Amino acid sequence: MSPESMFRGRRLLLVGTDPSTAATVSTLLREGATVTVAAPGEALEATLRDLVDRGLVTLDPAADPAGFDVVVRARPAVSSTPTREQAAPGRVGTVTLVGGGLGDPGLLTVAGLEAVRAADVVVHDRLAPLDALRHARPDAVLIDVGKIPRGAFTPQERINEVIVEHALAGRDVVRLKGGDNFVFGRGGEEAEACAVAGVPVVVVPGVSSSIAAPALAGIPVTHRALVQGFTVVSGHVPPGDPRSTLDWGAVARSNTTVVVLMGVATLGAIADTLVQEGLPADTPAAVVADAGLPSMRSVRAPLSGIDAAAREAGLGAPAVAVVGAVAALDVLAPR
Repeated sequence: MSPESMFRGRRLLLVGTDPSTAATVSTLLREGATVTVAAPGEALEATLRDLVDRGLVTLDPAADPAGFDVVVRARPAVSSTPTREQAAPGRVGTVTLVGGGLGDPGLLTVAGLEAVRAADVVVHDRLAPLDALRHARPDAVLIDVGKIPRGAFTPQERINEVIVEHALAGRDVVRLKGGDNFVFGRGGEEAEACAVAGVPVVVVPGVSSSIAAPALAGIPVTHRALVQGFTVVSGHVPPGDPRSTLDWGAVARSNTTVVVLMGVATLGAIADTLVQEGLPADTPAAVVADAGLPSMRSVRAPLSGIDAAAREAGLGAPAVAVVGAVAALDVLAPR
């Protein structure tokens, strides 16, 4: 039995926050604990704020420790100033772009975990496998640069600056993201920023949510009897938006499974457009939210009703939408 499993079903209070709090909370939630954080709201980093906003963690700055089974207090923060060993004169560190897969730390590759263990600095976002941060060195600097949809975020330009600054200071940096860095993860932009600064880059590919989220819900994105390919698109802007470069008519006519990432807020517009472009309104569709996390949920409905079904179920980001015949399947259901 792991030490964390001793907390299953227990009420835990975390007093204060530190850079490792999000990792601690993620582990406790996975082990079935009920977690409350006693800290001012303005003190929460983006990743922890996201867990609160999604209802997975309770925020109560005035919580009474006497009302909880276990009380854990934040540890002193690790300085972000490079040590003498980490900042050897003239040394340039390496930036390793690690795709962390979905929220389940078991979906992080061995190479990715080894990189986290060796890093001087881990720059992570809210969709990274937070449990993996427990494997970082005690003296490693953990930097939260999470982006909350329509909420707090660290601009990409600043993220680029952070990883380059630490590498030029002689530190080995891991940029840990959810999914794969090069599938709508802006890993290409980060690699280019490093190249301009003369910082070497190592890439550790990750399991993309575009295939893993449907799979965890029992939906194969391809199936020999149904479909011979899949198309992955970003839904962060709706069809017709000047920023959209997608040919939605071509997507609708592709005769492939359509997988939409970052499309919770625009799902209704996307579904309407696909129908207008020729997909039957009764085409099977599904939405999978929080894939790989204990809070994972999914809904299925015809394409014309999938947005309403997702809203009624209260599904929010992170979520993946699947459109096509395979969305009617549940290959994991008991036979």
